Amino acid sequence: MNDVTTAPPRRRTWLRVFLTGLLLWILTVVVTFATGNPNLIPTLVLLGSFLVPVSFVVWAFGRRHSGEVTAELLFSTFVTGGVLGVLAASLLETYLLHPSPGLFLGVGLIEEAAKLTVLMLLTRRLQHKYAFDGLVLGASVGFGFAAFESAGYAFTALFTEQGLSLMQLVQTELLRGLLAPVGHGLWTAILGGVLFSASGREHFAVTGRLLLAYLGVSALHALWDSMHSIALLLTLVLTGTPYQFALLERGYEPEPSAGQTDLFTVLSWGGLIVVSLIGIGWLLAVRRHADREARAVLWRIPAHRL
Repeated sequence: MNDVTTAPPRRRTWLRVFLTGLLLWILTVVVTFATGNPNLIPTLVLLGSFLVPVSFVVWAFGRRHSGEVTAELLFSTFVTGGVLGVLAASLLETYLLHPSPGLFLGVGLIEEAAKLTVLMLLTRRLQHKYAFDGLVLGASVGFGFAAFESAGYAFTALFTEQGLSLMQLVQTELLRGLLAPVGHGLWTAILGGVLFSASGREHFAVTGRLLLAYLGVSALHALWDSMHSIALLLTLVLTGTPYQFALLERGYEPEPSAGQTDLFTVLSWGGLIVVSLIGIGWLLAVRRHADREARAVLWRIPAHRL
């Protein structure tokens, strides 16, 4: 009798990475609250900020199209791309942006341009630029950007007028961790897929489709960042009272009613959900284009070789 062997089930490496990291983060939170040891704060910030981005990058790595996308390249796009993107965006925003109605649009344009430029810089030596690899590498740059940005926000949330607040830090990391998959990683994945699909085998091509994708992703970014202000404005327009408007004209902040608070929450989260759904739908469309490209490359036979 012949022994029948079955292939081992595919290991979900990303899931093991996520669950292990989540357990370590929870243990760090518990021990930090129990002991009040400030030496644990860097561990808490780094684990919480990098957990979701790293898990998604590991997941994406298992779905790359070509062997050119190595673990070293993915690590480089995540760390180097994330740091360079954050530094470039910070410099440009500091010197180019000022408080204005178009502030959030400016932030979106600058940050998406910084991530796209870094992606092109780090992947310029790839000989074959498949759209599916562009999705993976774009997501890697975006999640790296998100991880370092989240670490900064978490560290800033630690300091309040009342002193250090571990609860504020934990809440910030939970919120940004939940929203990370539909933020920077999603937007740069879209740009990466469009960039690679529009490019030749050895050179990047700046096309009208890429320009439209860049403007569209920047607009989604701006809407995401400004959703708090948009929800506040809509709440005032729909339910504001003459007394509240009079206080605003005098420079005072009116106390919202319970109904206004509920409406603001619905509008704010509803807006974020709509922006996320638009981004996810766009990403799926880019992915379908990448799938068609992959099948065409697999089956195409050059006529001059027959």
